[in-house]
Amino acid sequence: MTMSDPLGDMLTRIRNGQSARKPVVSSPGSKLRSNVLAVLQREGYIRGYSQSPSEKILNAHELAIELKYYEGQPVIKEIKRVSKPGRRVYAKIKDLPRVYNGLGIAILSTPQGVMSDNEARAANVGGEVLCHVF
Repeated sequence: MTMSDPLGDMLTRIRNGQSARKPVVSSPGSKLRSNVLAVLQREGYIRGYSQSPSEKILNAHELAIELKYYEGQPVIKEIKRVSKPGRRVYAKIKDLPRVYNGLGIAILSTPQGVMSDNEARAANVGGEVLCHVF
């Protein structure tokens, strides 16, 4: 069965893994997912991630996501998908959202690649708002 929202699936796996206090969760790999994880790692929301060949599917890879905790509590309090397959959400540079008044981040897919809202403001580009993280 095909997945209609692979990025939403990965975000749900992260959310469920942190609520269960798992140190590592796995997810099927793709370029978009890897780029979103790279932004989460740069911003300090996850420890890291690694790619390994999938044992189940030929010519595919799995992502092992190392979750981050601070004093026993998950670093990610909320992770929410914004632009969904049924309703895409785009933002111009002047309309970029501020998540919790700048305490959180929005992850965008721009013509210059996947980046956080702060990086997009610095590069002066807008794009598709993929998710909010706090």
